[in-house]
Amino acid sequence: MSASGRTRRAAVPLARRRFLAGMAAGAATLAVEGCARGDSTSAQPGTTSISNDNATWDEGYRSAGRELKKITGYALRPLSNPSVTSYQQVVQMTLQTSKATDLVKWASGYQLKRLARAGGLTDLTRIWGNYAAKGWVRGSAREAMSYHGKVYGVPLYESYYVLFYSKPVFQRLGLSAPGTWAELLHCAEVLKRNKITPFLASQVGGWPAIEWFQELVTKVDPRFYQRLVAGQASYTDDAARQAMNIWYDFMRKGWMTSPDFDQARGPGALKAGTVGMFLHGTWQAQGMTAAGLKADVDYGAFILPTVRPSTPKSVIAESGVFTVPSRASSHEAAMANVGAWLDPSVQRVWSDFLEDSSANPTVRSSNPVVARLQLDIAREQRIPLVRYWEASPPSLIQGNSDDLGGFMAGQTSPATTLRRMQERAQDEWAAWRRDEA
Repeated sequence: MSASGRTRRAAVPLARRRFLAGMAAGAATLAVEGCARGDSTSAQPGTTSISNDNATWDEGYRSAGRELKKITGYALRPLSNPSVTSYQQVVQMTLQTSKATDLVKWASGYQLKRLARAGGLTDLTRIWGNYAAKGWVRGSAREAMSYHGKVYGVPLYESYYVLFYSKPVFQRLGLSAPGTWAELLHCAEVLKRNKITPFLASQVGGWPAIEWFQELVTKVDPRFYQRLVAGQASYTDDAARQAMNIWYDFMRKGWMTSPDFDQARGPGALKAGTVGMFLHGTWQAQGMTAAGLKADVDYGAFILPTVRPSTPKSVIAESGVFTVPSRASSHEAAMANVGAWLDPSVQRVWSDFLEDSSANPTVRSSNPVVARLQLDIAREQRIPLVRYWEASPPSLIQGNSDDLGGFMAGQTSPATTLRRMQERAQDEWAAWRRDEA
C-alpha cells in the first residue's frame, strides 16, 4: 500500500491472501499460547468465557452476566485482548481448536461472513427464530448476522451514527438541532463565523475515515448506498460524486477539523466549545459521561438530514455480535447464554452500562439523548443501513478506508479517490465471488 492508499491491480487479492495466510501461520503458535496462558479458556463451572477486544467493557459483561446467571445458571467471564490485530489473529487461529473461548465478540456483516466461511462457528438460526417470535430482534438485522442463509451471530448491541453537538454553544449562538440540510449549513456557517470548527472529522486509526463518506452517501441516496456496498453500483456514479464533492466543499470552507484530530479528544472539544458537532456512533455517549458531559444538558444529538427533502430518511446502524465456536469447551452453557442475551432484564443492565441503544427494540435507552434518537428512528421509519466497515468484503473496505484517509489529507481529489475505490471494488468483489465459488 502506498502513502496515497493506491493498491496494485491484477492478482492483488490472491497475493494478499497468501501473505495473510503466511503471517497467520507464523503467528499460530504465539496465538494459541497467548490464549492458553493459565488455561483461561478452559471450562470453569458456572461461567462462559468471552473473547473480547475492549477491556473497558469487562465490567459491563460481568454485570450483564449476573443477570444471565439468574436465567441460565451461567455468568460471563471476559478475556480481553486490547490489540485489534492480535485479537483477530488469536480468534481465527484458535476458532477450531480446544483453545477457543465459549463466546467470541466479532463484527457483523462481511466480517462475520468471512469468519463463518472459514468454518468452526455454531448455527444460531433456531435462537434467532426464538428472538424474532418474541419481538426481541429486528428482522432487518438478520442478513448482517448470516452466511448462506444461516445465522451465526446474535447482536451484541446496536449503535447509530449521529452528530453529537454542544448544547451550550448552540444555545449561546441561537441555534437548534437542524432538521433540514439548509438548517445544517446555517449552523455550520454561524459556528465558523464565531471561530468554532463546525464538524469533527478524523482519519486517526484508519477506520474513522469511513464515517463522513457513509453519512454523506446515504443522505444523498440511501438506496444507492445499499447497491454500492453490495457491489451492484459504481463508486464513480453520480450519487457518490455528489457526496464527495459536498465533503470536499466542507473541508475547503474550513468546516472540518484537521484529519489528524484524534476522535478521543472529541468529547473534550465539545466541552471546551472548540468544535460544534461530532459525527460518531451513539456508543460515544459513554465517552461523553467520562468527560464530565451530561446528556441533554451539555450535549444533544441528531441524525444528519438528507440533502434533498424528498430523499428517504435513513440511519447507519452498527452492531457487533456474539458467536459460538463449535468446539467451545462449555458449548451448552454458551448456547444457553446467547439464547438469553437479548432478554430485556439482561439488556436493561447492558444498555445502562453502555449508555447506548439495545439490540432488543423493546428496551429503551436510559440515556435521554439516545432514547430520543430511538423514538425518531421509529417515528420516521428510517431505513436501517449497515455501517460501511461491515457492509462489503473486508479487504475492499480496508483499502477504500485508506483511500478516504488520503483524500482527507489532501493527497487526492474527489474524482481520483472514487476512481481508485472503484478499481479496488472490481478486484475485490471478483476475488470474493471466486472464493465463494
